[in-house]
Amino acid sequence: MTGGPPGPAPIHELRIALTVDDIDTALHFYHHALGLPVVQQWSTPEGQGYILAFGSTTLELIDRAQAELIDHIEVGQRVAGSVRLAFEVQDIEEVRQRLREAGARSLADPVHTPWGHDNARLQAPDGMQITLYRVPKDGDDKK
Repeated sequence: MTGGPPGPAPIHELRIALTVDDIDTALHFYHHALGLPVVQQWSTPEGQGYILAFGSTTLELIDRAQAELIDHIEVGQRVAGSVRLAFEVQDIEEVRQRLREAGARSLADPVHTPWGHDNARLQAPDGMQITLYRVPKDGDDKK
């Protein structure tokens, strides 16, 4: 890279497209249990999807048919893979319990990381790995 600092970023939003086998279960988990608001939804003969917001980033839930259509349009073949999602929360145990009640499986006990965060890893009903994390503020007790 040459020259001075870069100009304004041309990116206005980060959207994560998550392909799921059971969109109704995924919607229940991410919208109802995790509390992400639905900001857009669609259903066509080619597939259906929901866009859920969290902060300045969104989560796009799409079914397999919709993912195949998008991949075919953009790439010419099915290529999308999986990602791990991470959500900053105030109370890891409260959110962790709510997600487990909605079908998530705890993969490990919560830990305090070397970088100072409290983290807990779960697997959502759709197979997505989720990290819940909390960044302790000054004055918080370190557990």
